[in-house]
Amino acid sequence: MKHLKIIFRTFFLLSAVLLTPHPVFADEKAESTPPDSIEVSLLTCQPHDEVYSLYGHTALRWHNLRTGLDIAFNWGVFNFKAPHFVARFVFGLTDYELGAYPYNVFQEEYKHFGSMVTEQVLNLNGEEIMRLEGLLQQNLQSENRIYRYNYFYNNCTTKARDIIEQCVNGEVKYAEREDFTPSYRDMVHEMTRNKRWAQWGNDLLLGIKADQPTTLRQQEFLPHNLMYDFDRAQIYENGIYRPLVKERRIAVPAGVQIIKKEFPVTPIQYFCMMLVIGIIFFIMEWRKKGIYIYWDALLMVISGVIGIVLFLMLFSQHPTVSLNLQIILFNPIHWLFLWPVIRGKKTIYWIILAVLCVLFLIGGLFQSYTEGIWILALCLLLQCIMHFKLWRK
Repeated sequence: MKHLKIIFRTFFLLSAVLLTPHPVFADEKAESTPPDSIEVSLLTCQPHDEVYSLYGHTALRWHNLRTGLDIAFNWGVFNFKAPHFVARFVFGLTDYELGAYPYNVFQEEYKHFGSMVTEQVLNLNGEEIMRLEGLLQQNLQSENRIYRYNYFYNNCTTKARDIIEQCVNGEVKYAEREDFTPSYRDMVHEMTRNKRWAQWGNDLLLGIKADQPTTLRQQEFLPHNLMYDFDRAQIYENGIYRPLVKERRIAVPAGVQIIKKEFPVTPIQYFCMMLVIGIIFFIMEWRKKGIYIYWDALLMVISGVIGIVLFLMLFSQHPTVSLNLQIILFNPIHWLFLWPVIRGKKTIYWIILAVLCVLFLIGGLFQSYTEGIWILALCLLLQCIMHFKLWRK
């Protein structure tokens, strides 16, 4: 019940703020609040157990110490009930928007989930705060509020970073990281280490570009990376450096998180069971010198389904999924030959499949494949060997 109340309250306040045409800072301008009475902070939220929160979250806080106006600016507002939301997200066609709502509502949401929120108060002068106010007002306009979301390149974290960089006089200088330059896949693995099936799905969709080393700026798509970089960043203006962050504090202390039970079978366990079954069928076929057609058909259906998903990803706007070497073996060709195989006819499919298996093996030298997919490839290869053996009889 408490959860429902928080959701309803958040939805109500979001709707009130987003749909009402009045400016958020109207009261401040009326009272001519001096800029030194305003605190602007970067809010970094710890992940919680919901799938959309596995990577954490970032927002901005605008706090007027004189008038009490306390607003959270959140570029992560979306509607799960929008038509074809999941499909649009996968194809890179999702639209997110900027929401501005009371900071205490933002706090309550993360208190409920038990997620710690770290607040970094920014070291901005009066001119920069006024410039930021104008940029936020501009971003809240109906024609600017909605933006095309991209998980790696244009998300709630990069939006907050970019608007802060735009408002400062001079330039934000980031300290160099260690020599370790993780790929996008490395970082996704780190955030999904306790969600094995989510990790499996990500690895299935991510292509070879996700295995390339990333720059410091690219790594800032993750909230905790941006928080780390802000702590060490300096504003450089006219030969003078000043820290970007003047104070760091805990806005919401860590609480008790409710962790949902994962599916009891992990991806590698599932595929290992498939391998055991595949070896059993292979031995039985070898001894009886016959083919179990429905085992062939099952492997082809599973491979074909994966292949259709990877084929559709060729049309996605996400750059990191456009070139996926797993499609060498897992593509719709399995379904094209499904009916002849079920009818027990000799077909060129097994020759094509053997060639694709070899190419798939070579592709694994350049791209990390999803967990267990090698086992499925091995099961297909075993069936190729059995069909070649019977052809020579």
